[in-house]
Amino acid sequence: MADLSVDIGKLHLKNPVMPASGTYGYGPEFDNFYDVSRLGAIVTKACTSKHREGNRYPRMAETPMGMLNSVGLQNKGVDYFVESIYPAISHYDTHIIVNVSDSTVEGYVEVARKLNTLEKVSAIELNISCPNVKEGGMAFGTSCPMAGAVTNEVRKVYEKTMIVKLSPNVTNIAEIACAVEDEGADAVSLINTLLGMAIDAEKRRPVLSTVTGGLSGPAVKPVALRMVWQVAKAVKIPVIGMGGISSATDAVEFMLAGATAIQVGTANFVDPMACINIIDGLDQYLDRYTFKSARELIGALQD
Repeated sequence: MADLSVDIGKLHLKNPVMPASGTYGYGPEFDNFYDVSRLGAIVTKACTSKHREGNRYPRMAETPMGMLNSVGLQNKGVDYFVESIYPAISHYDTHIIVNVSDSTVEGYVEVARKLNTLEKVSAIELNISCPNVKEGGMAFGTSCPMAGAVTNEVRKVYEKTMIVKLSPNVTNIAEIACAVEDEGADAVSLINTLLGMAIDAEKRRPVLSTVTGGLSGPAVKPVALRMVWQVAKAVKIPVIGMGGISSATDAVEFMLAGATAIQVGTANFVDPMACINIIDGLDQYLDRYTFKSARELIGALQD
């Protein structure tokens, strides 16, 4: 049997498969389907400095090859996470990675500082696709100076592994990746959702209350693969790939493109067993081609 383990910064993952933030809740939601501890890590839904109600409904829409969402980072805030969510998930025998989001640098720092004290939180995933309210709503992750600044400030208060989640809605995602690497990121994850919209032709109105939303699912996979390949060539830190992964073959493709690990998002809504099926399928792929380790796949794309 091949060794499925990989390393992300200081994290040693038993396998490279984890759910993407916002598609898995916190873990207990999947307890009835399988042993959640089989995952390489759990990536929780977004955690912000204050309670957020999220956007008005409707805020999700199905598309032919994926889905649009504009949930709006709905959560009860970091204090609620520390007091109520963390005790309910700290028993899992796998890494817990908390997605950190906010609208100000100060908010990011507050969340990271409080999570830094939690023993079973192994890492944070800094979501820099959020709008910076002090800069007119431009997302932190769309400019190198802003992406670097928020990464730098969080690095000052967070001592464990820091993953920075990159927005694909930029001209050159590799430049953003290099900027956060320079400011202390231990890894990057990509891609976050692509900006899209849906229209109801009969009502002649947008489907989503926010008009536009984030597109995810198989439709974005070719774009995600290209961006992972570009970023993996540009940085020295590990890359976590995501975007339309629904099978072990998809996962292998991302690893060949340079990803050290992968996240499964929209597929969890279609099949709650998606992550486990991918772990098993990856194991079978390695055996079929006589690889001794999943690490042999990383960046092994042949020209």
